[in-house]
Amino acid sequence: MTLSAISKNNKVIRLTEERWLHIVESHDEMAGYFEEVLETIENPDFITKGRVDELQATKYYEDVKKHLVVVYKEEVKGGFVITAFFTSKIEKIKRRGIIWQS
Repeated sequence: MTLSAISKNNKVIRLTEERWLHIVESHDEMAGYFEEVLETIENPDFITKGRVDELQATKYYEDVKKHLVVVYKEEVKGGFVITAFFTSKIEKIKRRGIIWQS
């Protein structure tokens, strides 16, 4: 199982089953939010710089009253999800530098 989303840079970002299992093992509150991870990549509230060449798409979800952050890499022929997590500490994310905002 590999699903994907189209980033704001028009790149296909893959979310593999292996990566999803890693995410929910590390962040158990993410269980049940697979579709929201893809939605956050496609329709983020904003995108910030991550470490090195990573990007962080962020979107607020009312049901959990937190922001979902999806860390991913874009490459020439697409990209892939690294991790995803919920946070209420949004200022820490914004300090990385907003590079796109809706």
